Amino acid sequence: MSCLFSVVSQSIFTRIVTLKSTKAIWDFLKQEYEGNERVKGMQVLNLIREFEMQWMKELERVKEYSDRLLSIVNKVRLHGTEFSNTRIVQKILVTLP
Repeated sequence: MSCLFSVVSQSIFTRIVTLKSTKAIWDFLKQEYEGNERVKGMQVLNLIREFEMQWMKELERVKEYSDRLLSIVNKVRLHGTEFSNTRIVQKILVTLP
C-alpha cells in the first residue's frame, strides 16, 4: 500500500488513504485513470480524427511523418481498437507532398 501511496498526487492520496486494502486502492486508481467505456470511445474517436487530419509537412522526412502517425495508431491500439497497417500505408501514400 505504501508504494501506491508514494506514487500518487496529493489530491488522489487524500481520496485513497481511507481504503483498507491494496486491491481496493488499485481498483480505485484503475477506475480513476482508465475511465468508463464512453470516455474510452471518445478518446479513440479523437485519436482517429487526429490521425485523419495529419499531413506531411514540406520539410519533414518520411520517417518522421510515419513515426508521428504510428504514435497515434499505437495509442488507438492501446485502447483495444483494431487499426490495420494497410490504412497506415494508404494514409502515408495519399498525404505525401
